[in-house]
Amino acid sequence: MLSVSRAAASGADVVMLTRGGYGITRLMKYLPYKAMAASVKQGTRWVGHSDFTALQMGLLAKTGALTWAGPHACIDFGAKEVDEVMQDCFDDMAQGRGEGVGWRLPKADLLHMPKRNMLAEEAVLWGGNLSVLCSLVGTPYLPAVEKGVLFLEDVAEHPYRIERMLTQLLNAGVLARQQAIVLGQFSDYTLTKHDQGFKLDSVVNGLRDQLKVPVLTGLPFGHVSTKVCLPVGRKVSLLREDREAFLLWAHPAHHAH
Repeated sequence: MLSVSRAAASGADVVMLTRGGYGITRLMKYLPYKAMAASVKQGTRWVGHSDFTALQMGLLAKTGALTWAGPHACIDFGAKEVDEVMQDCFDDMAQGRGEGVGWRLPKADLLHMPKRNMLAEEAVLWGGNLSVLCSLVGTPYLPAVEKGVLFLEDVAEHPYRIERMLTQLLNAGVLARQQAIVLGQFSDYTLTKHDQGFKLDSVVNGLRDQLKVPVLTGLPFGHVSTKVCLPVGRKVSLLREDREAFLLWAHPAHHAH
């Protein structure tokens, strides 16, 4: 806990996690939320993903402060080859230049998209790691975001487990309250013969059958080398032009944290 307090008081431009893992949920009731929020107002950008989702959600729920979903210092920047897209997105974030991200939608998504191009507007962007997010349901650390854009990713979780966690969020009413759901990368799992054809596409299609809000896939974010930086807690617009999807937000100079 002292390390978090020191980071909040450091005046650093960027505070990054070194790696992911497990354990932040144990610390939720002890985190110095006011100090972290004050550091954000002073210009510090808190950056990370995976287990960091717990801290981000708790900080957003308690103070509304903005953080960034992005790379880790050791795992990502310590790799033998640093991904160029990740590096460019990080540089834009660190220097206050970023105004949005775009990616190419899978063809299957187009069959389920509304005719309108604007899918969400003035929507709070929030989310992160699906497993961690689900662990916060029923606690005071899950933000009560209405009409937001919820993005999700995970690693080493089999499709049936992903479906179970999405169903938890569905039954808790979280998903239906959003303007859109954006799925990032679900990596490092292996299908077996026991799945009998049940795969991630099956999970996504089943989710779409139960929701009226659009569900997009393919966001370049998660436990993968190519990852964008996303402003958690900031208002965004989500739109598409044919197969291109765009998450856009106001330039920091025009946005009050």
